[in-house]
Amino acid sequence: MKIPINLASQPFRRDRAILLSSTAVSLALVATLGLLVYLAMLDRAQYADLRHDVARLNRQIQAANAAEGAAERVLRKPDNAEVLETSLLINNLLVYKSVSWSRLFSDLEKTVPYNVKVLSLRPSVNAESRVTLDMTVGSESPEGLIGFLKALESSPVFGEVTPHNMLTPSQSQPLYQEHVTVNYAQKL
Repeated sequence: MKIPINLASQPFRRDRAILLSSTAVSLALVATLGLLVYLAMLDRAQYADLRHDVARLNRQIQAANAAEGAAERVLRKPDNAEVLETSLLINNLLVYKSVSWSRLFSDLEKTVPYNVKVLSLRPSVNAESRVTLDMTVGSESPEGLIGFLKALESSPVFGEVTPHNMLTPSQSQPLYQEHVTVNYAQKL
């Protein structure tokens, strides 16, 4: 067996440093992979209870939706439709009746300037049980109406003010009139 040693055709290479650094980097990557796998398993274990709770709550929501659908089907039967309509009417009347007129007028009295008159007032209640006032106010001058709008906007009792239109005086109505919609803070 002949071992060829010819340094001219095969020069001596220093591969030891490259092999050691490649081994160190490989070990670091394997350690990082192991750490990432451990963290993923830990994260999965921590969120297992949360996923279980979410699944349980989803099942409860589905059961409640099914019960609501069953109750809705019973209420929509022709025999029960009249009772449902009557109860809805009574509930709506109770909601409208729950608007405190004395409190409403007291708040308006504190807010409306002396030179402005409330000509018409219609409260309405939305789905969130918030009261919205649709009113028409009058004044002998436009400055009175502007002062009224400023007083409503600065009042903590009234919310967003939406002016709709302004009418100038006529022979039949000597006042400047403004149609205004405003949110009222009275929650039912």
